[in-house]
Amino acid sequence: MSTPSSGTAAPALEAEQLRLAYGDHVVFSDLDLEIARGSVTTLIGANGSGKSTLLKAFGRLLAPASGRVRLYGSPLRGQSARQIARQMAILPQKPLTPQATRVRELVSRGRHPHQSLLRTWRQSDTLAVNEALGVTGLSDLAERDAASLSGGQLQRAWIAVVLAQEAPVLLLDEPTSFLDLSHQLEVLRIVRRINRERGTTITMVLHDLSLAARFSDRLVAVHDGRVVADGDPWSVLTPRVLRSAFALDASVVADPQTSTPLVVPHELSS
Repeated sequence: MSTPSSGTAAPALEAEQLRLAYGDHVVFSDLDLEIARGSVTTLIGANGSGKSTLLKAFGRLLAPASGRVRLYGSPLRGQSARQIARQMAILPQKPLTPQATRVRELVSRGRHPHQSLLRTWRQSDTLAVNEALGVTGLSDLAERDAASLSGGQLQRAWIAVVLAQEAPVLLLDEPTSFLDLSHQLEVLRIVRRINRERGTTITMVLHDLSLAARFSDRLVAVHDGRVVADGDPWSVLTPRVLRSAFALDASVVADPQTSTPLVVPHELSS
């Protein structure tokens, strides 16, 4: 899949002098951040640090108080929702699953940005839906009621929705929430596979720091309205950053399976 040609040097996403606020409460001020094409970038930080707020601004779900967000070099402001949806897909924290909807019907919603009065359903749409079902391991469940799926299956179904959208940029807000560890790994393996096989640029929010390190090229730690660390997992997940961003005393060791950083919290003193 090719990405929009707005200049080879342009990052996939770019925040420039971004100020994000809810009323009088300022979350970020004068934030500059770029998301490289073809990367997996994970935003980490304590609860309330602004991770999801920043992801919403990237996805144009939250309008900046000032500053701008660019998608492939072009400001989001001024682009139509359909234009953006063809380039960027968003999976929110708690998507609402419609009642009495088959899995295939749910996944087909990912093709809406490609439909219009002049452009009805085509064979290419069917192929995109079938591929999304296959990648997420849901082909055998395509005729099931989506509401009857397990938590892990339903999360895979929602990932299939955004895959069917065939957007080169994907935003995932806590895609592993409420899943047990085995299903968290399952979902994140799909995410990494999408990135490697399709070249999809993925930006996500995760709470589990060790899983974030395992499945990301880059971590961005946010705290108190600013980026406190930004780089590869080993450069970000240090005892100093963990202490300042999470108020957490921990050691960081190499995961014996992947050699990625593994965060080991210290026992609290009695």
